[in-house]
Amino acid sequence: MRERARDPNEPIELEDRPAFEEGQKVRALRDVRNDGTYPGRSMGDFLIRTGDIGYVKSIGTYLQMYYIYGVDFYEKRIIVGMRAKELELVDARCNDPQ
Repeated sequence: MRERARDPNEPIELEDRPAFEEGQKVRALRDVRNDGTYPGRSMGDFLIRTGDIGYVKSIGTYLQMYYIYGVDFYEKRIIVGMRAKELELVDARCNDPQ
């Protein structure tokens, strides 16, 4: 697969708070294929499809610039690391006590 160069105009996300919090329900805004880093799946396999729903399980960082959200797509039994621009919030209060 072709590696993309970093856009120099892209802001450093770590200068701000994360866009999502652990436990929030999110939707994938694009398809995600295995780039070879997901074990047990062939390179190029679709891991997540646009519109799939998951929950933010963890928040990490990448290259000291970006937040990476570990999203549990429970119906597919898969956890995938995604950037904020690849996700949208579905329900911020889904885990709050009723």
